[in-house]
Amino acid sequence: MDPEVLRTRFAELTTAHIADACIRAHVPVRCAPAGVRAVVPGSRMAGRVLPTRHVGSVDVFLEAYESATPGDVLVVDNGGREDESCVGDLAVLEAQAAGLQGVVIWGLHRDTVDIQAIGLPVFSVGSLSTGPQRLDPRPDDALESASVGEWTVGQADIVFGDDDGVIFAPAAEVDRLLTLAESIRDTERRQAERIRAGETLRDQLGFATYLQRRREQPALTFREHLRNVGGAIEE
Repeated sequence: MDPEVLRTRFAELTTAHIADACIRAHVPVRCAPAGVRAVVPGSRMAGRVLPTRHVGSVDVFLEAYESATPGDVLVVDNGGREDESCVGDLAVLEAQAAGLQGVVIWGLHRDTVDIQAIGLPVFSVGSLSTGPQRLDPRPDDALESASVGEWTVGQADIVFGDDDGVIFAPAAEVDRLLTLAESIRDTERRQAERIRAGETLRDQLGFATYLQRRREQPALTFREHLRNVGGAIEE
Protein backbone atom coordinates (compact mmCIF):
# COMPACT_ATOMS: atom_id res chain seq x y z
CA MET A 1 0.00 0.00 0.00
CA ASP A 2 1.19 3.50 -0.80
CA PRO A 3 2.70 5.04 2.39
CA GLU A 4 0.58 8.18 2.13
CA VAL A 5 -2.63 6.17 1.68
CA LEU A 6 -1.64 4.05 4.68
CA ARG A 7 -1.10 7.09 6.89
CA THR A 8 -4.30 8.77 5.70
CA ARG A 9 -6.44 5.73 6.46
CA PHE A 10 -4.83 5.14 9.85
CA ALA A 11 -5.31 8.79 10.78
CA GLU A 12 -8.98 8.04 11.54
CA LEU A 13 -8.28 4.76 13.34
CA THR A 14 -6.53 3.49 16.47
CA THR A 15 -4.32 0.51 17.19
CA ALA A 16 -7.29 -0.91 19.11
CA HIS A 17 -9.31 -0.91 15.88
CA ILE A 18 -6.43 -2.71 14.12
CA ALA A 19 -6.27 -5.32 16.89
CA ASP A 20 -10.02 -5.96 16.68
CA ALA A 21 -9.77 -6.22 12.90
CA CYS A 22 -7.03 -8.85 13.24
CA ILE A 23 -9.24 -10.92 15.52
CA ARG A 24 -12.17 -10.66 13.14
CA ALA A 25 -9.93 -11.60 10.18
CA HIS A 26 -8.30 -14.50 12.08
CA VAL A 27 -4.90 -12.83 11.74
CA PRO A 28 -2.54 -13.15 14.75
CA VAL A 29 -2.68 -10.09 17.01
CA ARG A 30 0.96 -9.02 17.33
CA CYS A 31 1.15 -6.26 19.91
CA ALA A 32 4.45 -5.00 21.25
CA PRO A 33 4.77 -5.50 25.02
CA ALA A 34 2.75 -3.02 27.06
CA GLY A 35 5.91 -1.24 28.18
CA VAL A 36 6.62 0.03 24.66
CA ARG A 37 5.11 3.51 24.82
CA ALA A 38 5.36 6.82 22.98
CA VAL A 39 8.06 9.18 24.18
CA VAL A 40 5.64 12.02 23.37
CA PRO A 41 1.98 11.30 24.26
CA GLY A 42 -0.26 11.70 21.24
CA SER A 43 2.33 10.39 18.80
CA ARG A 44 0.98 8.38 15.88
CA MET A 45 2.70 6.48 13.10
CA ALA A 46 2.05 3.90 10.41
CA GLY A 47 4.60 2.48 8.00
CA ARG A 48 6.54 -0.48 6.70
CA VAL A 49 8.92 -2.10 9.16
CA LEU A 50 12.60 -1.28 8.64
CA PRO A 51 14.18 -3.91 10.91
CA THR A 52 17.50 -3.64 12.74
CA ARG A 53 19.21 -5.75 15.39
CA HIS A 54 21.40 -3.64 17.65
CA VAL A 55 24.69 -5.06 18.97
CA GLY A 56 26.22 -1.95 20.52
CA SER A 57 26.84 0.48 17.66
CA VAL A 58 24.65 2.93 15.76
CA ASP A 59 26.19 1.92 12.44
CA VAL A 60 23.42 -0.63 11.95
CA PHE A 61 20.86 2.21 11.96
CA LEU A 62 22.84 4.28 9.49
CA GLU A 63 23.16 1.28 7.18
CA ALA A 64 19.40 0.68 7.42
CA TYR A 65 18.75 4.29 6.42
CA GLU A 66 20.81 3.73 3.27
CA SER A 67 18.17 1.31 1.94
CA ALA A 68 15.09 2.88 3.56
CA THR A 69 12.03 3.94 1.63
CA PRO A 70 10.33 7.18 2.74
CA GLY A 71 7.48 6.23 5.06
CA ASP A 72 9.30 3.31 6.70
CA VAL A 73 9.47 2.91 10.49
CA LEU A 74 12.76 1.87 12.08
CA VAL A 75 12.20 -1.09 14.41
CA VAL A 76 15.16 -1.66 16.73
CA ASP A 77 15.70 -4.99 18.45
CA ASN A 78 17.85 -4.52 21.53
CA GLY A 79 16.44 -7.56 23.27
CA GLY A 80 14.34 -5.46 25.65
CA ARG A 81 17.52 -4.60 27.58
CA GLU A 82 17.15 -2.11 30.40
CA ASP A 83 20.85 -1.66 31.23
CA GLU A 84 21.63 0.61 28.26
CA SER A 85 19.96 2.98 25.86
CA CYS A 86 20.49 2.25 22.19
CA VAL A 87 18.86 5.17 20.34
CA GLY A 88 19.56 8.86 20.93
CA ASP A 89 18.70 12.16 19.35
CA LEU A 90 21.15 11.95 16.43
CA ALA A 91 19.83 8.54 15.33
CA VAL A 92 16.28 9.91 15.48
CA LEU A 93 17.17 13.11 13.67
CA GLU A 94 18.87 11.09 10.93
CA ALA A 95 15.79 8.86 10.68
CA GLN A 96 13.71 11.96 10.10
CA ALA A 97 16.18 13.17 7.44
CA ALA A 98 15.86 9.78 5.71
CA GLY A 99 12.09 10.23 5.45
CA LEU A 100 11.14 7.69 8.10
CA GLN A 101 7.80 7.97 9.89
CA GLY A 102 8.97 6.85 13.31
CA VAL A 103 11.10 4.60 15.49
CA VAL A 104 10.12 1.61 17.65
CA ILE A 105 12.68 0.38 20.18
CA TRP A 106 12.54 -2.95 21.96
CA GLY A 107 14.82 -1.40 24.54
CA LEU A 108 15.62 2.07 25.84
CA HIS A 109 16.29 5.52 24.40
CA ARG A 110 18.06 8.59 25.76
CA ASP A 111 18.19 12.33 24.95
CA THR A 112 14.49 12.54 25.73
CA VAL A 113 14.23 16.34 25.61
CA ASP A 114 15.97 16.48 22.23
CA ILE A 115 13.83 13.65 20.84
CA GLN A 116 10.70 15.46 21.97
CA ALA A 117 11.91 18.58 20.15
CA ILE A 118 12.60 16.65 16.94
CA GLY A 119 8.97 15.58 16.80
CA LEU A 120 9.41 12.23 15.05
CA PRO A 121 7.28 9.56 16.78
CA VAL A 122 9.48 7.35 18.96
CA PHE A 123 8.19 4.40 20.98
CA SER A 124 10.40 2.67 23.53
CA VAL A 125 10.39 0.81 26.84
CA GLY A 126 11.81 3.86 28.61
CA SER A 127 14.92 5.97 28.95
CA LEU A 128 18.37 5.64 30.50
CA SER A 129 21.28 8.05 30.46
CA THR A 130 24.02 5.64 29.40
CA GLY A 131 24.48 4.25 25.92
CA PRO A 132 26.05 0.86 25.18
CA GLN A 133 29.38 -0.06 26.76
CA ARG A 134 29.74 -3.16 24.60
CA LEU A 135 30.25 -4.13 21.00
CA ASP A 136 29.04 -7.63 20.27
CA PRO A 137 29.51 -9.59 17.04
CA ARG A 138 26.99 -8.50 14.45
CA PRO A 139 24.82 -11.26 12.94
CA ASP A 140 24.65 -11.53 9.17
CA ASP A 141 20.89 -10.96 9.22
CA ALA A 142 20.98 -7.83 11.40
CA LEU A 143 19.00 -5.90 8.78
CA GLU A 144 16.55 -8.66 7.89
CA SER A 145 14.41 -9.02 11.01
CA ALA A 146 13.80 -7.61 14.47
CA SER A 147 12.19 -9.15 17.52
CA VAL A 148 9.87 -7.07 19.70
CA GLY A 149 8.74 -9.05 22.68
CA GLU A 150 7.58 -12.43 21.41
CA TRP A 151 7.17 -11.30 17.79
CA THR A 152 9.70 -11.26 14.97
CA VAL A 153 8.96 -8.78 12.18
CA GLY A 154 10.52 -7.65 8.92
CA GLN A 155 9.87 -5.69 5.76
CA ALA A 156 6.80 -7.80 4.99
CA ASP A 157 5.10 -6.18 7.99
CA ILE A 158 3.42 -2.86 8.74
CA VAL A 159 3.72 -1.22 12.16
CA PHE A 160 1.12 1.07 13.73
CA GLY A 161 1.59 3.14 16.88
CA ASP A 162 -0.51 5.46 19.04
CA ASP A 163 -1.27 6.11 22.71
CA ASP A 164 -2.41 2.50 23.19
CA GLY A 165 0.95 1.14 22.04
CA VAL A 166 2.36 -0.60 18.97
CA ILE A 167 0.93 -3.35 16.79
CA PHE A 168 2.27 -5.17 13.74
CA ALA A 169 0.26 -6.49 10.79
CA PRO A 170 1.24 -8.35 7.62
CA ALA A 171 1.53 -5.97 4.68
CA ALA A 172 -0.29 -8.46 2.45
CA GLU A 173 -3.38 -8.20 4.70
CA VAL A 174 -3.26 -4.53 5.59
CA ASP A 175 -5.88 -3.29 3.12
CA ARG A 176 -8.40 -5.87 4.35
CA LEU A 177 -7.53 -5.12 7.98
CA LEU A 178 -7.97 -1.39 7.50
CA THR A 179 -11.36 -1.94 5.87
CA LEU A 180 -12.48 -4.12 8.77
CA ALA A 181 -11.08 -1.60 11.27
CA GLU A 182 -13.03 1.20 9.59
CA SER A 183 -16.22 -0.86 9.81
CA ILE A 184 -15.63 -1.58 13.50
CA ARG A 185 -14.90 2.10 14.16
CA ASP A 186 -18.09 3.22 12.44
CA THR A 187 -20.21 0.70 14.34
CA GLU A 188 -18.70 1.76 17.66
CA ARG A 189 -19.29 5.44 16.87
CA ARG A 190 -22.94 4.77 16.09
CA GLN A 191 -23.31 2.85 19.34
CA ALA A 192 -21.68 5.67 21.30
CA GLU A 193 -24.02 8.23 19.75
CA ARG A 194 -27.03 6.12 20.70
CA ILE A 195 -25.79 5.77 24.30
CA ARG A 196 -25.46 9.56 24.52
CA ALA A 197 -28.99 9.86 23.14
CA GLY A 198 -30.30 7.70 25.98
CA GLU A 199 -30.33 4.18 24.52
CA THR A 200 -28.16 1.93 26.66
CA LEU A 201 -25.60 -0.33 25.07
CA ARG A 202 -27.34 -3.30 26.70
CA ASP A 203 -30.55 -2.42 24.86
CA GLN A 204 -28.74 -1.84 21.57
CA LEU A 205 -27.05 -5.23 21.76
CA GLY A 206 -30.08 -7.12 23.00
CA PHE A 207 -28.22 -8.16 26.13
CA ALA A 208 -31.31 -9.51 27.90
CA THR A 209 -31.98 -11.71 24.88
CA TYR A 210 -28.38 -12.91 24.99
CA LEU A 211 -28.69 -13.87 28.66
CA GLN A 212 -31.89 -15.80 27.92
CA ARG A 213 -30.28 -17.60 24.97
CA ARG A 214 -27.22 -18.41 27.03
CA ARG A 215 -29.39 -20.07 29.65
CA GLU A 216 -30.79 -22.25 26.88
CA GLN A 217 -27.43 -22.69 25.10
CA PRO A 218 -24.64 -22.54 27.73
CA ALA A 219 -21.94 -22.70 25.04
CA LEU A 220 -23.13 -19.48 23.38
CA THR A 221 -20.52 -16.74 23.66
CA PHE A 222 -21.11 -13.02 23.73
CA ARG A 223 -18.91 -12.62 20.67
CA GLU A 224 -21.15 -14.97 18.71
CA HIS A 225 -24.15 -12.94 19.82
CA LEU A 226 -22.46 -9.67 18.79
CA ARG A 227 -21.80 -10.98 15.32
CA ASN A 228 -25.40 -12.08 14.99
CA VAL A 229 -26.73 -8.64 15.90
CA GLY A 230 -23.99 -6.63 14.16
CA GLY A 231 -22.67 -5.01 17.33
CA ALA A 232 -19.12 -4.13 18.28
CA ILE A 233 -17.49 -3.83 21.68
CA GLU A 234 -15.08 -6.75 21.59
CA GLU A 235 -13.95 -9.20 18.97
